[in-house]
Amino acid sequence: MTPLNHRWHNSGFYLIRIPKHCDPDQIDPLLLRLVPMSFYRMPANSPGDACLYFIIDSAAGLILYVGETCRSNKRWQGIHACKDYIASYQDLHYHYGLKTAVNAAFWWDAPVDRRTRQELELNLILKWRSPFNKENWERWGQPFG
Repeated sequence: MTPLNHRWHNSGFYLIRIPKHCDPDQIDPLLLRLVPMSFYRMPANSPGDACLYFIIDSAAGLILYVGETCRSNKRWQGIHACKDYIASYQDLHYHYGLKTAVNAAFWWDAPVDRRTRQELELNLILKWRSPFNKENWERWGQPFG
């Protein structure tokens, strides 16, 4: 008997129990607490935790990017193409006098299992049609490419 707070996913090799709270229809990035984009420059004493993260322009109510990581304090250090997309996005908006409010938001209840977390990430990318994720480039075109 399956517990009411879980669902099962067939990974191809074995069944993975997925917590029911990981339903992409129950996760609204626009309701999460925003943090400044400089979050990754803050000192950290650990590599961090598994999470989903969202880059949001709250001035436009737009999810620009959806990502996942098992190392929340390390993922954005160094090279990340999304940083360039954000800079170009903000420069273009500034050029035309349009307001932006680009921040990050984290969802900390993400599954620790990598495949399960990535499946949830993909479902959220497709749901929110985030333009900086390559899965949506066919719809929007590659950003600033």
